[in-house]
Amino acid sequence: MLEVPIRSDWVVVTPDPLSVELAMEWATTPACGAVVTFSGVVRDHSEDRFGVTAITYESYEEVATERLAAVVGEARERYEGIERIAVWHRTGRLELSELSVLVVVSSAHRDVAFTAGRFVIDTLKVSVPIWKREHWESGDDWAESALPLRSNTHPRIN
Repeated sequence: MLEVPIRSDWVVVTPDPLSVELAMEWATTPACGAVVTFSGVVRDHSEDRFGVTAITYESYEEVATERLAAVVGEARERYEGIERIAVWHRTGRLELSELSVLVVVSSAHRDVAFTAGRFVIDTLKVSVPIWKREHWESGDDWAESALPLRSNTHPRIN
């Protein structure tokens, strides 16, 4: 069971099922005229792979949670008027159509909620260390969209 926060941000990385209803209820306050929800679900294909039957999400939970919080912080800096933001991501094996990620943003006006919600999901996808392994009938492998290794700034030693 998720512990409801007192603050205006609710960031979670969990193996537990996600509840759109709980997140929406939490994000809705008397100051809100808009509550925008994005729900990402497991689908049966990816970039060049068809017949996906499940996905296993893995993360270093502490770092993933910190990065999600940083994405939320950046959204708050960019988009004035956000009331509440919930960002939840599942880990573990998920079957087709199961909810894998949830972003809920509330604000007085819809333009802020829509724009901030889009920023959060797009930024999360490229900056939070959560990896997915796709499963299909004849095998499994890391998703093509897994973040590539990046070069660091350390000099080479011969």
